[in-house]
Amino acid sequence: MAFLRTSLLLGLLIGIFLVVGYVFAGFAGMTYALVFAILLNVIMFWYSDKIVLKMYRAKPLNDAKLNKMIKELAEKSSIPMPKTYIVETEVPNAFATGRSPSHSAIAVTTGLVKHLNDKEIHGVLAHEMSHIKHRDTLVSTLAAVMAGAISWLAYAFMFGNSENRNGLSVLFLFILVPFAATLIRLAVTRTREYHADRGGADIVNPLDLASALEKISSYTSHAKIKGNPSTAHLWIINPFSGQSFTSLLSTHPPTEERVRRLKEMAHEKHK
Repeated sequence: MAFLRTSLLLGLLIGIFLVVGYVFAGFAGMTYALVFAILLNVIMFWYSDKIVLKMYRAKPLNDAKLNKMIKELAEKSSIPMPKTYIVETEVPNAFATGRSPSHSAIAVTTGLVKHLNDKEIHGVLAHEMSHIKHRDTLVSTLAAVMAGAISWLAYAFMFGNSENRNGLSVLFLFILVPFAATLIRLAVTRTREYHADRGGADIVNPLDLASALEKISSYTSHAKIKGNPSTAHLWIINPFSGQSFTSLLSTHPPTEERVRRLKEMAHEKHK
């Protein structure tokens, strides 16, 4: 069900992309939009992991205990061990990236290692391992790129075609299209977060992940990571904003709801 919903949402993003091209430049515009979309997706497919790791100055993780933990979780998940990195920041958090399980990486912050206990770290790593196994890192990145590209394409057609520059087109291009694309992108990332929580809870104690989410959320409510908000969907908890956003406009589901679901999973496991 989660896979089907994600596929439909991504298809809808591409559909909006093509509609913008068609409305303002006919079939030629739609063709240009399609070529542009393919080019963007190819670039992000091959280079998204390198871009984000470089953005946060991630360094190889030289921690025998954590690397052993990650290796064991990879074996439980039946995927190759991902490359491991550390990001220098006091704020506890983590993210996974990469185009496939065989080309993936997990990055943790120094704050995660410092402020969480081993069981909580285990839960976080299991969550990220689930993202990698189900290729969520690639899906979420492509959704973010497509949503941003839709807004860019809309502006490009608007400023490049004065004949269609009227009140209705302004409303369509500058407000409705970007807003719709953003909502779809956020729906994709929220769906994948719930899915990764469940996947992580299948191989570790769900309560350990729940405790980790609560602790990370508490830190991020008063301390932010320095970085690009466009990467917010990659982190286990959005490191750029608190929980004041409505769930509709957030890259992540409410922490309280994630914790509630994990506790339900723990209850089911111990029946």
